[in-house]
Amino acid sequence: MKPERARVLYTGAGGGIGRCAVPTLLRAGAAVMLVGRSEARLRAQAQELAQAHGAGRVAWHAADLLNDGALEPLASAAASFRANVVVHGAGVPSFGRFESLTARDLQHVVQTNLLAPMLLTQALLPHLRNLPHAQVMFIGSALGQLGLPGFSAYSASKFGLRGFAEALRRELADGPVRLQYLGPRSTHTPFNDAAVEAYNRATGTAMDDPQVVADALLRLLHDDGCAERFIGWPEKLAVRLNALVPHWLDGAFTRHRRSVPEQSISGSPSTLRIAP
Repeated sequence: MKPERARVLYTGAGGGIGRCAVPTLLRAGAAVMLVGRSEARLRAQAQELAQAHGAGRVAWHAADLLNDGALEPLASAAASFRANVVVHGAGVPSFGRFESLTARDLQHVVQTNLLAPMLLTQALLPHLRNLPHAQVMFIGSALGQLGLPGFSAYSASKFGLRGFAEALRRELADGPVRLQYLGPRSTHTPFNDAAVEAYNRATGTAMDDPQVVADALLRLLHDDGCAERFIGWPEKLAVRLNALVPHWLDGAFTRHRRSVPEQSISGSPSTLRIAP
């Protein structure tokens, strides 16, 4: 889709990637509805963006995506906005040895990263299927195709998200809605805290500026025939090999296994960091 025709509902708009991706979409000509939990932060962000890009192309809607009661009002707001693109950008981290994760940690990361986008997509489909053309874009992770030590719960949520996008893409193939998955590698945002950055240094894992992800998202919007795309080298090669012969890579992660701290770093409600 050409950006100037795009009316984008963007969840996690205030996150590290969202704060780069939303202005990138606006500069390209799109209109954007910001979605997040904090009404005050959304209002301030929308005002700043409206001053730079024009009030007519910026809207916002506060919603807690874990609250089922918030989905119908959000779907109604999206229809009023005439949204024809949905970017699922909200998410929470989870890092640490699996044994150190609590049941609450596991439930929270799966509910936020997987179940919430599934339910929101379901709520939006009646509107999207009535349009001539629509796109649903999931900002996932390379860890949705490549499981790493220390990211068991996070990988499970992103593997599930990618599987959902793939299955629904095939289910809706005869209609106007296109589903796409973008798999960034680690990024320099508050989502990846000091413990993850130390792990990345110890394992030689590269981190991208969030603008790299924003630019990739814009390219994916243009290329609506592309089902999924991963970012970074050697991650692109690794996800391909892992899809074909996953056991070949098992021995390649000794450094990663030894670099996982004993203490978990997870997206519990008290330390929630919303962004992919």
